[in-house]
Amino acid sequence: MELRTMRYFLAVAREENMTRAAELLHVTQPTLSKQLKSLESELGKRLFIRHSFSIQLTEEGILLRQRAEDLIQMADKITSEFLSLDDVLGGEIYLGLAESCQIRYLAAEIRSFKNSYPGLRYHITSGDTEQVTEKLDKGVLDFAVLAEEPNAAKYNYLKFPQADIWGVIMPENCPLAEKQSVSADDLAGLPLFCSEQGWNSDLPRWCGNKMDRLHLEGSFRLSYNGSLFVREGLGYLLTFDHLIDTSADSGLVFRPLTPKLESAIYLIWKKYQVFTPIAEKLLERLQKRFTAD
Repeated sequence: MELRTMRYFLAVAREENMTRAAELLHVTQPTLSKQLKSLESELGKRLFIRHSFSIQLTEEGILLRQRAEDLIQMADKITSEFLSLDDVLGGEIYLGLAESCQIRYLAAEIRSFKNSYPGLRYHITSGDTEQVTEKLDKGVLDFAVLAEEPNAAKYNYLKFPQADIWGVIMPENCPLAEKQSVSADDLAGLPLFCSEQGWNSDLPRWCGNKMDRLHLEGSFRLSYNGSLFVREGLGYLLTFDHLIDTSADSGLVFRPLTPKLESAIYLIWKKYQVFTPIAEKLLERLQKRFTAD
């Protein structure tokens, strides 16, 4: 199974059309079709359902697409790493980031870092702990940022200077908005939105045996999407402060939880990780900044 064939497969999967994919790849349609048929023969599975003007992935095709994307990302990362080994002024860095306003510390350091190393090129993937650690473990990422304490047996880590504060996003005209802070008793029986990670890990340590009185209406990996449901009056969003616009004209307000609930933020990387020179230099800078604070 060749990387070129995987790139062909991904192009067809994304375009859902053989002709457009062939044009993007600068190959003839018969050549592309032959490569895909050979791939199906090699795997012994049908990957596409061919319609008159489009192509649809089978279940096996969907699985291969997920694996192929990781494989191509890894191959591209390996290539960029070797190209960067002798490049002391630049190179590629891959980061997976949780949703947190504390990312501002990382962004500020990268901005400053690029003044000294203008050849730096960074690639950002967003996601929750499960998503970014999976990519980190596969070697697709150099670093990840988590909103929970990392597994010290697997990862080295730096703690961000500040933690995130939990609270509730709600319409500004709802009765609960009149409170300065919100307790578990206030939320009992209300339709709540929260990330699965927050609901399963953070909220139980906040409200303890009152957890069974809270009702999860729906879960979101991105707080912004949850806030759109709040705007429609469908529920209340439990999330970090500063992730959602709650300015005077937004129609939404943020109220912190009481007692106070915080989540520390961590930059992590795999133990025994071998970095490119540019990644090593960035890590050294972050270690000095974060430990100094």
